[in-house]
Amino acid sequence: MNTRQTLEFQKILEMLCEYAVSEEAKKNLIKMEPSLREVEVINRTKETTEARMIYDVQGNPPMSERKEIEMILSLAKKGGMLSPEQLTLVSQFIAASRRLKSYLTKAQCLKVDLAFYADSFTSLEDLQGILDGAIRNNQIDSSASKELKDIRRKMESVSGAMKSKLEALLRSRKECFSEGFVSLRNGHFVLPVKKEYKHQISGTVHDVSSSGATYFIEPVIAVRYSEELSALKSAEAKEEAVILYTLTSLVIESEFELMRNYETMGILDEIFAKAKLSAFMKAVPASLNTDRKIKIINGRHPLLKREDCVPLNFEFADGIRGVIITGPNTGGKTVALKTVGLLSMMAQSGLHVPCDEADLCMNDAILCDIGDGQSITENLSTFSAHITNIISILKEVTKDSLVLLDELGSGTDPAEGMGIAISILEELKKKQCLFLATTHYPQVKEYAAQSEGIMNAKMAFDRESLKPLYRLEVGEAGESCALYIAKRLGLPKHMLLIAHQNAYGTLEKERLRQNNESGFLFENSQINEGKENTENKENKENTAIKPRIEKKIESRNKEIPKKATSFHLGDSVIVYPEKKIGIVYQICNEKGDVGIQIAKKKKLINYKRIKLHVAATQMYPDDYDFSIVFDTVANRKARHKLEKGHQEGVVIRY
Repeated sequence: MNTRQTLEFQKILEMLCEYAVSEEAKKNLIKMEPSLREVEVINRTKETTEARMIYDVQGNPPMSERKEIEMILSLAKKGGMLSPEQLTLVSQFIAASRRLKSYLTKAQCLKVDLAFYADSFTSLEDLQGILDGAIRNNQIDSSASKELKDIRRKMESVSGAMKSKLEALLRSRKECFSEGFVSLRNGHFVLPVKKEYKHQISGTVHDVSSSGATYFIEPVIAVRYSEELSALKSAEAKEEAVILYTLTSLVIESEFELMRNYETMGILDEIFAKAKLSAFMKAVPASLNTDRKIKIINGRHPLLKREDCVPLNFEFADGIRGVIITGPNTGGKTVALKTVGLLSMMAQSGLHVPCDEADLCMNDAILCDIGDGQSITENLSTFSAHITNIISILKEVTKDSLVLLDELGSGTDPAEGMGIAISILEELKKKQCLFLATTHYPQVKEYAAQSEGIMNAKMAFDRESLKPLYRLEVGEAGESCALYIAKRLGLPKHMLLIAHQNAYGTLEKERLRQNNESGFLFENSQINEGKENTENKENKENTAIKPRIEKKIESRNKEIPKKATSFHLGDSVIVYPEKKIGIVYQICNEKGDVGIQIAKKKKLINYKRIKLHVAATQMYPDDYDFSIVFDTVANRKARHKLEKGHQEGVVIRY
């Protein structure tokens, strides 16, 4: 399995490389791996945070491409002579190093350790001054030495004298020449002689025009000057070599300082690339823990446009090792899964994460099965690919791993797929790793609701617009959106009943009736109105299944953990992950849900999300009337009247 590709971490690294200046930094960043050492991750994150602070205050750091510097220094050490172009690159690198040193020195007022990298740079102003004085426009300047200056002055004098002689010949024998100027052919000064006059001008033919009408002849009177120029050019080349070797030796003398500048700039190039990416993503440093906790507040997938991304709020609370996400297709389940995994990988790589706040745990591995994984070359079906991948995950997973499973058990017979899904979750639970899975199976939701350490979550759905909201809600299982959508779009009620019975069975329908979980299917009317045969049949079925329902409810009550029954009427509790204070108005039911009143709103919340804040016995007397807390004033007045006897028109509203 390739987690980097699956979670698109490789795309994050490609984005990161765009902010690096040198090719070497880009090569290092594209190969970056999440660290397994907490100290290293903390140090990397600290560097990114400090670089971001400097970047926000002072802007873009003056980095250089460091083009060929390492190769140039290696050539010089081996005894090679550096060319004027290479010496120019060395001078430019020294100037860039000094600018970066100044940039960091200025940042030392921010009291960040990264700014003191300035002390690692050596200015090398003297070396740069010598190089700039000797080399200009990638050429050795005449001022590089007195000897070179004298040689070039003599060359100019000889060239001038020769051109004067040739121009005088042009003027005196105009009829012999096709053009009236001196030209240069193969390094020799020549005159353009017409073909018919070529024997009248003594000298050496160096070229002929393409038409053959013009001969380019170096006259005899110019040969002496040419020989003198040739000797001067040889002297010039020797002097230039002396100068280049001298400059090369000066570079070698400063090789240690140059390499240290080179390496320091490379490190800073990588660090500031992370800072620039952080600024682009509006990201923040994540807190790290080894307590196997994950908390993300308003997290965003870094590859999605910020304005199109619904923030993710997610938490592995105390005692929770697994979260099962349900919800409609295209509702954002896979994006939520990838966001948790990708942000974890980024944090362990020392990168900032795009969210308001994050507390992420160290993972020895992030293992995922996301996408259909179908392989034509290996002749694997979608289901086979999933199972092959999951078997590999189960072999590799440890208690310090994070496992991400998308559409668990899909791609095969639903009944068998559901069974396999639960068996996989049970195995992950035994491994004690953190795991996050998405599913459509209602039985898996039931398994999560009944299992210690596993919590349901759902992707919110807008029943009015019939559109997903892409918002994760932890602590509640997703509902049957397909049936609800069908009802809203006008599917007949008797067909909805048949669909529901085939999907969930009669027993499940009865349970949903009791818990009012599918009131949207049964509210306000008899579904098979006027169909007495169907009603009689249902009554018989209800009579037959009633003992089984009672038995199932009784068995569920027995399975409710001790913690679930520890909450009493009036207890003040904390509800996670929101950390809101509420009051218990209804003790735990057979599903493990406790009735909590928060800000005058009543909700059923799973006991796993609740922690005792203050017991009712510490706040109220034994005979306290809790209707004062939970009832409206109107209801209390109505109840008081009814206690005196029947009162016409008096109603208690809930």
